[in-house]
Amino acid sequence: MPVVLRTAADWSEQPVHNGPTTSPAPMRLVLVTKSRRLKRWLSDLLDVPARSRLGNTGIPALTLHRRSGPTEPLHCIYNLGLGVVAQGDKQVLLGEESIDYGPGQSMLTTIDLPVVSHVTRASGAEPFLGMMLTLDVRSIVQMASEMDEPRLRREDASRSISFEVLDADLLDALVRLVRLLGQPALVPGLAPLIQQEVILRLLTGPHGPQLRRLVTAGSPSQQIAKAVAWLKQNFVQALHGDELADRAHMSPSTFRQHFRALTGVSPLQYQKQLRLQEARQLMLNENLDAGSAGGRVGYESPSQFSREYSRLFGAPPQRDVARMRLAPVTGTGNPRRTLTRSAARGRVQRRQSTRPSLVSR
Repeated sequence: MPVVLRTAADWSEQPVHNGPTTSPAPMRLVLVTKSRRLKRWLSDLLDVPARSRLGNTGIPALTLHRRSGPTEPLHCIYNLGLGVVAQGDKQVLLGEESIDYGPGQSMLTTIDLPVVSHVTRASGAEPFLGMMLTLDVRSIVQMASEMDEPRLRREDASRSISFEVLDADLLDALVRLVRLLGQPALVPGLAPLIQQEVILRLLTGPHGPQLRRLVTAGSPSQQIAKAVAWLKQNFVQALHGDELADRAHMSPSTFRQHFRALTGVSPLQYQKQLRLQEARQLMLNENLDAGSAGGRVGYESPSQFSREYSRLFGAPPQRDVARMRLAPVTGTGNPRRTLTRSAARGRVQRRQSTRPSLVSR
């Protein structure tokens, strides 16, 4: 049975439970008020035409997003971080699954994920407004080690992307972080403190189990995260047999099962996407031809490179790069994260987040 994603207005009329309370109405009012405050701050900060697409900020881990209309599907890498939408809707394709989410939800990714994402609801009158906060894994490890939380079963593994309802306290911390951009002199002293607060609230909130699995010694999530990190640094190398499974100290079948559960794709598919996205950047930024770019990222056969490139991006390398130069991709200042538009063709399993929605990546 399909789940209907509620709008911000629909959700603001529903009882909101955030811990023990005898009257949900005050908490609902707090959430609606703070979400409107976040939307106002994002709108003001992104009102300058030069910032009207996507931009870095005075806080290195924080990027702000604005779109005045729906966007084309975009191949990108979602890093360890938290995404929040203040206005508009977005769709994320992970492997064969399509997830729709929007205001009122927080999106957490715990390992680097190759996804296809695009804005599905935005207009000039009501543009898409969102923010992305990259999280520091060292801070997560330190804070998790100091917490007295129930131990997670080591054999459990979960998806590396999750969606939860924004609670009032987390939303308040995010609003304060965004407001801090208007006080540059205070950023060096206060931003790290608020970022630590965000991590602590994530660890103790609905996202907590997923985030703690990332840093639980010997857990499948941690082992797969290590394998993903190795792949990102060594994707040019050919994978031999069960090399990654050996690195993760798992049997080949168990490793493949956990890898697909966390990333949505097989290890070879993950490596292939890293290679093709890097090759595309080389052609765009360094003017390499297709054969040279393919060879640089590990392809021995130019024809195989061209076939797999066309399958992923919807056109042969030369035609695709020419198209992209005529219509530049909207991206961040970090080419390793947002990499390429895509036709995103093919049939995928669609689902909407089952979490209610108020104020993405």
